[in-house]
Amino acid sequence: MTSLRQQLRDNAVALISLVVALGSLAYNTWRNERTEHNRNVRTAAFELLTRVAELERVVFLAQYDRDAAGGNPRTGWTYVLVIRDLSAVVPPPVPAQAAELQRVWSGNWENLGKDDETAVDRIDDAIDKLRKTTLGTLRSLR
Repeated sequence: MTSLRQQLRDNAVALISLVVALGSLAYNTWRNERTEHNRNVRTAAFELLTRVAELERVVFLAQYDRDAAGGNPRTGWTYVLVIRDLSAVVPPPVPAQAAELQRVWSGNWENLGKDDETAVDRIDDAIDKLRKTTLGTLRSLR
């Protein structure tokens, strides 16, 4: 009967191969999951940036062009809600910035199109912060 030490020596190549195969499988699985996560975040962030630009367009049309159709602040609500929903897929601090945008929007949307530009300045600041935060998140993906 052969000893355990002798069996390990006789099967060392097979055991090393098994360890390398299991390690490679684990790394490959982790890398695939990470890549999929980054892909989802990237897609949501790009969609979020698109909706932010559309919201900003509504704000500018309402405030500066007084366009009742294209700058309807109620249309802006749909963008704000979609932005909030998309931000749930993106890691922090983007969801907090989206919630802040919704808070600012809810307090200022009714004052768009008036001579006082306080509302548009507040909304535009919230939009800029969300945009910068989202771009920072995109840059941080590995």
